[in-house]
Amino acid sequence: MDNKEEMPLGFSFSLAMDEKAMDRFAAMSEAEKNRVIGQARSVQSKAEMEQLVAGIGKDADKGMTAR
Repeated sequence: MDNKEEMPLGFSFSLAMDEKAMDRFAAMSEAEKNRVIGQARSVQSKAEMEQLVAGIGKDADKGMTAR
């Protein structure tokens, strides 16, 4: 990933705390990862970031991508 695609630090930390979300993120296509990283860049609070990451983990249970 180049700087444009670099993960926000808060997203990286939140992802590291949620094994399901981390596994799901790792399995995503580059396009899916870029979309989620874009969503993470627009997050305004820690609670929003945790909600985004939790959604990735929940979607792992359903076999779907984050919204």
